[in-house]
Amino acid sequence: MSKEMIEALDALEQEKGVKKAIVIDALEQALASAYKRNYNQAQNVEVTFDQDRGDIHVYAVKEVTEEVFDSRLEVSLKDALAINRAYEIGDEIRFEVTPKDFGRIAAQTAKQVIMQRVREAERSIVYDEYSQYEEEIMSGVVERRDNKFIYVNLGKIEAVLGKQDQMPNEHYEAHDRIKVYVTKVENATKGPQVFVSRTNPGLVKRLFEQEVPEIFDGVVEIAGIAREAGDRTKLAVRSNNPSVDPVGTTVGPKGARVQAVVNELSGENMDVVQYEEDPVDYIANALNPAQVIAVQFNDEDNDRSCTVIVPDYQLSLAIGKKGQNARLAAKLTGYKIDIKPESEVEFVDDDEFAEDDQAAAQTDATVDDQPATETEASDAPAEDPESDSAE
Repeated sequence: MSKEMIEALDALEQEKGVKKAIVIDALEQALASAYKRNYNQAQNVEVTFDQDRGDIHVYAVKEVTEEVFDSRLEVSLKDALAINRAYEIGDEIRFEVTPKDFGRIAAQTAKQVIMQRVREAERSIVYDEYSQYEEEIMSGVVERRDNKFIYVNLGKIEAVLGKQDQMPNEHYEAHDRIKVYVTKVENATKGPQVFVSRTNPGLVKRLFEQEVPEIFDGVVEIAGIAREAGDRTKLAVRSNNPSVDPVGTTVGPKGARVQAVVNELSGENMDVVQYEEDPVDYIANALNPAQVIAVQFNDEDNDRSCTVIVPDYQLSLAIGKKGQNARLAAKLTGYKIDIKPESEVEFVDDDEFAEDDQAAAQTDATVDDQPATETEASDAPAEDPESDSAE
């Protein structure tokens, strides 16, 4: 070993980010193992690497005892006192046992172990770097594809994009630059593995955070996302500032902000609706652009279902193509939604009906209690005073 070894370790640290101390530790352990294996030495061996000169020294560590049973592990008190009169029984003394030809044997034996430790250190660095991007958005370049995955280069690692995470309206070619959502980072046996997606609703959320400063700052909050990737997404937003319109802010001037997201997602339609605490209003907003007359909940059902009544001419709009609008509204609100046209429903406002009944009852009671008017008295048949006596 020489100073060239030190220079190589310095270059490794600068180019690959592997700390020199980690490699030196691996080197010392590998050389200790090589010495034990080649020289039948016991387990009391230490190897030190001189970082200044690049020299390697092998030491046998022996315990000071009154009587020596194994010379490889023990040294007598008499011999220890001959070295230094301060030694006592139980102390440990290091004797250098570096063989002259150890450099060649060590280089051959330790090479594989050192490379393994270097790879492990590199993997750890990559995992630590990319694990912080989990549930975040990253930009990458499509490298290649096979029957299962598309491989996206994220810089120091190649991420995998599964079939279920690929948008049906997109075709990916080599060297295409795309934005992906990191769903999971695993520290696998073969090294860190990063899984990314183009279909995850989290991608829509992160894109809007990039385009809308109010969402990034928390002034406007995304309350829910329902997505059918490549076709349509419904986004519910609410404002934490009464003076800020959440829908208008998210859409942007002339729709510029939402259009930027649509372009990134290859033309996927975006419906931005306002979140409401009242489920009636929230469901009505979620069915946008359809108009809603009423929302009736099934109180006997525990599965959160409701019936939405819309004008006859709005029925197809409310349901959407292949039921998409209603399906996304149900995902967004968490309610099962049954849509019916106004003509098929006898819509009665129970509160108004009760008030009308009460008003009618009061009117009847008032009429019965009032005395007959003069007109009513004159119209009534006169009683014959002689009729009783005639009878």
